[in-house]
Amino acid sequence: MEFRRLGRSGLKISEIAYGNWLTHGSQVEEDAARACVAAALDEGITTFDTADVYAGTRAEEVLGRALHGQRREGLEIFTKVYWPTGPGPNDRGLSRKHVFESIHGSLRRLGTDYVDLYQAHRFDYETPLEETLRAFEDLVRQGKALYIGVSEWRAEEIERALKIADQMGFDRIVSSQPQYSMLWRVIEGEVLPLCEREGIGQIVWSPIAQGVLTGKYKPGQPLPEGSRATDDKGGADMIKRYLDDDVLTRVQELRPIADELGLTMAQLAIAWTLQHPGVSAAIVGASRPEQVRDNVRAAGVKLDAEVLARIDDVLGDSVIRDPGKTGSPPRRP
Repeated sequence: MEFRRLGRSGLKISEIAYGNWLTHGSQVEEDAARACVAAALDEGITTFDTADVYAGTRAEEVLGRALHGQRREGLEIFTKVYWPTGPGPNDRGLSRKHVFESIHGSLRRLGTDYVDLYQAHRFDYETPLEETLRAFEDLVRQGKALYIGVSEWRAEEIERALKIADQMGFDRIVSSQPQYSMLWRVIEGEVLPLCEREGIGQIVWSPIAQGVLTGKYKPGQPLPEGSRATDDKGGADMIKRYLDDDVLTRVQELRPIADELGLTMAQLAIAWTLQHPGVSAAIVGASRPEQVRDNVRAAGVKLDAEVLARIDDVLGDSVIRDPGKTGSPPRRP
């Protein structure tokens, strides 16, 4: 396993991180989830990413039990806050009340006294940004979160947060967690340049485009049984944007490149995200331990400029680049 600094902070994380969205507490049984975490640990992964909302808070519980007994100082545990975790009007967003209540719930479920990184899962237009940043700052001062990050924020939102933090003397955001893959490059136009300039590291999710870049989805053929594309718990909604015969045909044309490099399609896709100097880690998920073992082989892989150009030529205009497609909620008047 290779390790990288998280942005300009002093925290070092494994460049392959393990995430449990859509798996733990949802798609797979707990025994299988724990086997995947054990495989991740065996392969040298030390960075684990989750969120309070995943599987209705069950994902944090499963991860906490799976990591029980591990040396806490040897792990980097990340979680997030924003999405609803209850029926009340204050059970969501980035208000001081919800941030404080959510961190306490997350710590309890994870079985730890602190998280290494606490992330604002989306931007909250209903709460003053100053209120959110002060709440995060208080958690840092209390030792409940060591670093603060964001997920799926637009460049302008990150920039506002940095300006307020500097004005108020708060710790700065050290990370951004966006979707990023060969097919989904919406951060390249605005978010990545800003973050590189400001020392913010990217912890990218879905580097294999919800499984499309593994090549298992074939143009003109039925969807594989039991795949994410047939999952009615959320996976199918995310992947459907790629289930176009032109996209799937182009993905199949990446196979010769992977074969020449001695890589699987998944390894090529993950390694591609790690070539960008602004990326600190790529998050992988798994429903089986062998998927973890396959994915970690992307660590340390170097792709030269010729290979990167060939990939761009193959994918052509199937790549999504519009910065407006970031996952942040729609702007409000």
